[in-house]
Amino acid sequence: MKFFVDSADVAAIAEMNETGMVDGVTTNPSLIKQSGREILEVIREICAIVDGPVSAEVTAIDTDTMIAEGRKLVKIADNIAVKVPLTWDGLKACKVLSTEGHMVNVTLCFSANQALLAAKAGATFISPFIGRLDDINIDGMDLIEDIRTIYDNYGFETQILAASIRSVNHVLDCARIGADVITAPPAVIKSMIAHPLTDKGLATFLADIKSAGIKIV
Repeated sequence: MKFFVDSADVAAIAEMNETGMVDGVTTNPSLIKQSGREILEVIREICAIVDGPVSAEVTAIDTDTMIAEGRKLVKIADNIAVKVPLTWDGLKACKVLSTEGHMVNVTLCFSANQALLAAKAGATFISPFIGRLDDINIDGMDLIEDIRTIYDNYGFETQILAASIRSVNHVLDCARIGADVITAPPAVIKSMIAHPLTDKGLATFLADIKSAGIKIV
C-alpha cells in the first residue's frame, strides 16, 4: 500500500518524507487556505520534496477552465496529478487530461457508480471519502470494498486512493480490503506506530540498560 500525506504543510511533509514513508501528497483548496500561502508556490515546494504524485486541485467547475488549469498545473513539475471533482464536467476534463498523458485524481467520490465512471474516463486515481461517509452513518469501507471488486472484475488500472482517513483503523481496514493508496494527515500516519505494549517493553529495556550500565558507544 502507498502512503500519501494529506497536507499543504511543507515542513511536515519534509519531515515525513525523511522516514521513507511518503509515496505522494494530496492537497486541496482547504489545506492550501490553512497554509496561508499562494497555491502555486506551495505546490512547487512540495513537488521539489516528494518524488511521487502530488495532487493539485483545480478551482474551476466547468470543463474548459478545468482543462486550462490542469494544463497550467502540470507545468509545475512532472509529478503533478491534476485533481478534479467527480462531476460530468470533471469527468470530461479527466478524459482530456489523461489522454494527453497527465495523471488525474478524481475526487469527492461517494459511490461505486461514480468510481466506475471515473475509471472509464481514464482517472489515474479515484478518491473515495471514507470519513465523510462515516459522518452520515454509512460505512465508508463498504465503498472501498465495492470499488475494489468492480475494478478487479474488469481490470481497471485506476488506483483506489482512500481519502478522508480519520484513524489508524481506517488505514488497517483499507489495507485489508486492498486499497492501492491511503492519504492521511501526518498525525494519523505517525499514530500508527503507537502501542502501549511497545511503550511498556521499551521502558523495561531502558531500566535494565541503566541498571546494568550497558553502553555500546
